[in-house]
Amino acid sequence: MADLSVEFCGIKSPNPFWLASAPPTNTGDQIMRAFDAGWGGAVWKTLGEPIINVSSRYSSVDYRGQRMHGLNNIELITDRPLDVNFREIAEVKRRYPGHALIVSLMVESKREAWHAMVRRAEEAGADGIELNFGCPHGMSERGMGSAVGQVPDYTCQIVTWVKEVARVPVIVKLTPNVTDVVYPARAAQKGGADAVSLINTINSITGVDLDTFTPRPDVHGYSSHGGYCGPAVKPIALNMVAAVAHETQGLPISGIGGISTWRDAVEFMLLGATTVQVCTAVMHHGFRIIHDLCDGLSSYLDQKGMTSVRELVGRSTARVKRWEQLDLNYRVIAHVEQSRCIGCGLCYVACNDGAHQAIAAQPDDRGRTQVEILEHKCVGCNLCSLVCPVESCITMRRIDAFGEAQLPWTEYNKNPSAHPHVRSNRHDS
Repeated sequence: MADLSVEFCGIKSPNPFWLASAPPTNTGDQIMRAFDAGWGGAVWKTLGEPIINVSSRYSSVDYRGQRMHGLNNIELITDRPLDVNFREIAEVKRRYPGHALIVSLMVESKREAWHAMVRRAEEAGADGIELNFGCPHGMSERGMGSAVGQVPDYTCQIVTWVKEVARVPVIVKLTPNVTDVVYPARAAQKGGADAVSLINTINSITGVDLDTFTPRPDVHGYSSHGGYCGPAVKPIALNMVAAVAHETQGLPISGIGGISTWRDAVEFMLLGATTVQVCTAVMHHGFRIIHDLCDGLSSYLDQKGMTSVRELVGRSTARVKRWEQLDLNYRVIAHVEQSRCIGCGLCYVACNDGAHQAIAAQPDDRGRTQVEILEHKCVGCNLCSLVCPVESCITMRRIDAFGEAQLPWTEYNKNPSAHPHVRSNRHDS
């Protein structure tokens, strides 16, 4: 059995699966039940001056029968008294000393206010502190949350203040609502952050009620932009995690964003995350999903001959290159396994209308669509294999390279005439 335990910027956890700072970590009772179920750690729902939340608060995007493919919320930080929260934090840590307990904080941009909250969190027993610089709604209008995370100088300054008094590791939660997440990540690192977590939620409006004309969720006939999360945001999160891992080498990362299965978690780890935080999947299915997460990760590590989660972290980071560094000689073309083809014609329609007109089609004697790849036109874009409803019916096969290995765009661009074979790889019918 592989060892699932991790150490994240000095914080030990029995496994890499943490609950993200969100409704599932709103109370001590919830977190204790999560730890009993098997979760390795939890980030307490953000503490600050308690607020009043609106009703209703959530809306979702459903996709082809999958409920909550994307979840939007306009809920803010804790609406419970700070004294109650800190008392429960102390009790959870007393009962579960071997689990990671992180406290998320968000206060006004004053040194004294941050010092006071950090001290209270540490006195309650927090193993680490997560600075919420990502909330895109409600708090940002008050000069907190993403209003701080979107300005690298503010991020750096507040981290510096926190590090003046913090004795436990400081994690900065980054907002995705920026042009380039690397800049606030570097600012957090410059300020002395021990780690970063990302991504926080994405600014969104999930839809509008076509009868009442009110955007969702409906608060007495009105709504507001909210934070988007769930499986729909995973590709964005993976890209940002990879970028931060590459540009802040050595800075520990806790990955967040659409993690629902052990496979999702492994992808985040391969791109640089040591721990992963889960929210929407728990709001959808409950704490019980931790069993599948741990069992799946353990089996995967065993299958790969790995003995520890640490062997996964960052293994794919070096495989993410800038576009101009990619090899222009490498070429694949589509291949149809006719014995698997059901004659639906989706690949033909997609290629003919939406790609490179590299598939021919004609009806067969049973009235089905018979397709054929026009190899001289195929550019290897993958679209046909993506729309095909039959697994392994259309595969992408590599054809011989053109003799000049690893020619990147930068080299080709210097002297295109010296590489006519590269130009012939393009779609010129």
